[in-house]
Amino acid sequence: MEQQYILAMDQGTTSSRAIIFDRDRNIISIAQKEFTQIFPKPGWVEHDPHEIWSTQAGVTAEATTKAGLNGKNIAAIGITNQRETIVVWEKESGKPVYNAIVWQDKRTADYCDELRQSGKHKMIQEKTGLILDPYFSATKIKWILDNVEGAREKATNGELICGTIDTWLVWNLTRGDVHITDVTNASRSLLFNIHTMDWDAELLDLFKIPATMLPQVKESSEIYGESRTTIFAHKVKIAGIAGDQQAALFGQQCIEKGMVKNTYGTGCFMLMNIGDKPIMSKNNLLTTVAWKINGKTEYALEGSIFIGGALVQWLRDNLNVINRSADVEQLALSEKDNGGVTFIPTFAGLGAPYWNARAQGTLFGLTRATTNGHIARASLEAISLQTRDVLKAMEADSGIPIKELRVDGGATANNLLMQIQANVLNSQVVRPKITETTALGAAYLAGLAVGFWKNEEEISKFWAQDRVFEPEKEQEEQTRQIIKQWTKGIKALQFWTEN
Repeated sequence: MEQQYILAMDQGTTSSRAIIFDRDRNIISIAQKEFTQIFPKPGWVEHDPHEIWSTQAGVTAEATTKAGLNGKNIAAIGITNQRETIVVWEKESGKPVYNAIVWQDKRTADYCDELRQSGKHKMIQEKTGLILDPYFSATKIKWILDNVEGAREKATNGELICGTIDTWLVWNLTRGDVHITDVTNASRSLLFNIHTMDWDAELLDLFKIPATMLPQVKESSEIYGESRTTIFAHKVKIAGIAGDQQAALFGQQCIEKGMVKNTYGTGCFMLMNIGDKPIMSKNNLLTTVAWKINGKTEYALEGSIFIGGALVQWLRDNLNVINRSADVEQLALSEKDNGGVTFIPTFAGLGAPYWNARAQGTLFGLTRATTNGHIARASLEAISLQTRDVLKAMEADSGIPIKELRVDGGATANNLLMQIQANVLNSQVVRPKITETTALGAAYLAGLAVGFWKNEEEISKFWAQDRVFEPEKEQEEQTRQIIKQWTKGIKALQFWTEN
């Protein structure tokens, strides 16, 4: 029998990737392609659904060819995706009626304010575990139905369907044969009741979304169907799905209650495994489904930071102070401190634990002596300090002091960022040997469903640390000053937004 592999499709906010893993979770092949970010108006963010599919199909074919494989060698496909981003398309033709509206998009902020003023936010949080915010999918679907000519009529007639990006990929992989999502993506929609584990009729009625549009909700690890595209010479089972942050939690093997990971991608997302019962946050965090495997649901507390690695891209593309994202570390090291600069990078509003959709990016403390190095250092501190705010809220909600933070994502290669993170948290920051934990989590979920790996116990033995960053005692005073500046800056920004 030919050796078998698992293919992970990792469809992110700025790029589509495909990674092939062997049984010992070595990366055999990887391919990646960025796609267009569309900004029609300030605060609006869109993607072309066709480009998402074509780039994902393209990198999948590239990774498979590079590895010299065909469909026969691939035991299963696992999918992980940018969450909350929504596509609405015609059931018969498969043609989207509008661009994908991205999780960062803020066009429904006024509508969210109206719902909040009418007191609906409490009922929404009780059922979904989510804070009412433009971030989530339901208000985006409603916007498309209300603003695209003929869309609401078609939806009422059962002619339109919708889904998050996992749903869109599976639909295209199976040529319209399978319309499903998994519990993790469903739990980010504002339409899914995390207690009954099903779409909620009262929420569908509130957002005026016909139930016929929605995909069937499946577990995170089961066989959903087989590929019917020309990417592979043979049919391949599609067997694992999780939203990117839940996939990273599983890839990091945070499978015990109280374990925490933070992913540094376009945004930063911290999740804590809270076990098999949902805890409703009193500190503006989200309660979300971590995964469902073999009939058992696990939950997580989550803090979402909208701008993380995207801040480094902004320094590169908008300010042109670096040529490559990786150059930010050396630029930040050119100065011994931030020179009094505090950067609050709220380009897409403030996420957890503040939830201010109208907050805009702000630089405090600029003088004639300010250099690009100061701004670069303040940028890395901003990523770390946003993470600290979330971690403190998580400790308060769970009653568990967090002594170790497992980290993953592209920005974890930046040693200075990881050291600053350890300093401001005053706890260990642990980087694993494999930082591709999002794709790995999707691979694990798919592999478990088809028996590629026997059980979770076998998988847990794979996790290995690369480096542990300890808080630096000699930096304590500087760290205290950074935190103090940040707290002042947040208060000033909130005041600016309100007035």
